[in-house]
Amino acid sequence: MYQLSLTDAKQLHVHYKNHVVSYGLDGSLPNPLEATYAALAGCAGVYTLKACGAMGISAEGIDIHCKPVVRQGNMLIPARFVTEVTFPERITAEQRVTILEMISHCAVKQLIHDGSQIEFVSCEGMTG
Repeated sequence: MYQLSLTDAKQLHVHYKNHVVSYGLDGSLPNPLEATYAALAGCAGVYTLKACGAMGISAEGIDIHCKPVVRQGNMLIPARFVTEVTFPERITAEQRVTILEMISHCAVKQLIHDGSQIEFVSCEGMTG
């Protein structure tokens, strides 16, 4: 379960297991939307590492750049999210295709893409 207790501070701290994820409402930390974009970039990295591991090659030197391209009329919602991967010369064309294909299976991307199938429920909890 993810849990946070609010104060009037300009930061939120979400607790999960032994971890704390912090967000800023004043630019001091990423806001939740920016953190979602960072999660997409991180997911691309995880899937790149998995692909490289499966192929028995090093991921060293692979660079991933991600950029949300926003919708006209709603600057908060992206129309497209571009993940650009730069490979060192030692990575073959076939390996590049495999890595890019693996990135396309990112679980965070799938969650966002298929999110319309998720039922979101907000309810009042019991105190005490």
